[in-house]
Amino acid sequence: MSVERRWTRQQRGPIVYGILCFVIILVVLQLWLLTATMNAWLGGDDSVVWPGLAASAGCLLLNLGLLRYL
Repeated sequence: MSVERRWTRQQRGPIVYGILCFVIILVVLQLWLLTATMNAWLGGDDSVVWPGLAASAGCLLLNLGLLRYL
């Protein structure tokens, strides 16, 4: 038998705060990645554009998954 457990408000609070902390860290990482990629691209280094895009897309997918979990 499977029993579905409901979380109380006191139990959900730390989980929500933890997820939101990860989301904030990922958003800051994306901003840093955008800045570093644009700096390199404007400096003439085209080799970092596609890896930067891939890393940013990965951060976006992680953020969407975490926010959907909430």
